Amino acid sequence: MRAGKLKDSVKQFDEFNLSAMLKKRLQAANFIVPTPVQAQAIPPALEGRDILATAQTGTGKTLSFLSPILDKMARGGLEKPANNRGAHPVQVLILLPTRELAMQVLAAYQTLEPNRRAALVVGGLAEGPQLEAIRRGGGVLIATPGRLEDYLDRKLVDLGQVQILVLDEVDRMLDMGFRPAIRRIAGLLPRERQTLCYSATLDGQTFDVAKSYLRNPVRVEVGSTLKPAANVKLRAFEVPSAKKQTLLEHLLQSEQGSFLVFVRTKHGADRVADRLSRSGWKAARIHGNRSQAQRTSALRSFAEGENRVLVATDVAARGIDVSHVAHVVNFDLPKVAEDFVHRIGRTGRAERHGVASTFADPAERNDLQKIEKTLKIRMERFRVRETAQA
Repeated sequence: MRAGKLKDSVKQFDEFNLSAMLKKRLQAANFIVPTPVQAQAIPPALEGRDILATAQTGTGKTLSFLSPILDKMARGGLEKPANNRGAHPVQVLILLPTRELAMQVLAAYQTLEPNRRAALVVGGLAEGPQLEAIRRGGGVLIATPGRLEDYLDRKLVDLGQVQILVLDEVDRMLDMGFRPAIRRIAGLLPRERQTLCYSATLDGQTFDVAKSYLRNPVRVEVGSTLKPAANVKLRAFEVPSAKKQTLLEHLLQSEQGSFLVFVRTKHGADRVADRLSRSGWKAARIHGNRSQAQRTSALRSFAEGENRVLVATDVAARGIDVSHVAHVVNFDLPKVAEDFVHRIGRTGRAERHGVASTFADPAERNDLQKIEKTLKIRMERFRVRETAQA
């Protein structure tokens, strides 16, 4: 797979070759200066080129693929689909790993395109409104792979007329086991289409997917995909497992701002959140066993400051998009270095400063050093023994 070359980046959204109406809506939404991934990906995407982009979480990937899609729609550049024996035709398919991320993309879409509907197809939400949204048309489908395959099996959706495919957070979709689903879904699409592929990392699996579905893509790479943002302060606490909860509460007492706390298991998330609540801290939790209503409520209460702490597992947290998280805590060590980057990418966003604290039992010292070696970083070290004083 060969990648095309990038043109010079633009400095303002007004410099993009976008429709006048879309520029007006971007300005109204306070999008003035594009992020690096937007500056590099939007111009070739507007030319109809395939895109293979790697960038860390929080770099503006959503707008970098929505802008060219909405521009093409505004200019009438999408061919009108023909109905196919009751299955509703799709012109634009945006495929994502989680409900939360899909809902956030839909919200961004509706901000910039209030007149043309998009359908949300995800698990964990009532089916009726989703089917009604598909029936109303619009031709834009924002979906997770599992629920989309269910609708395809029931012949409710026709993908044979898709003109633009977006694969967002590809690495996470693969981590979640969606590679067979992606292959089956892609097999139903026309070969002649534009494909925009976004990932935080480009390992072997992700590269294989890109090679399978992209044609001579323009390669966009913003910063190091395996390195935390420079404006995040990295700290590591060597602390016995039995003292982690006490240390977390000490940090909550001594430091300001919101805390996003990562744990390894659903049961662990419940245990940490329950203990915080019993100690008087306002804490919500989000994991795979929570209903969609519970997850949405937890995200909203955290984003609005009603709950200062959000305790989360990795997969559930993938769709979290909160503008400013002051502090990320790795209560449990992540399994791999990539997950470390994803986790702490939730703080220090949009050039703000953040703090990331990692708790490691003395027995995990080698695992901590392995993460540092892989990412070529060095965390400031603290050791906790009988008290939680750092």
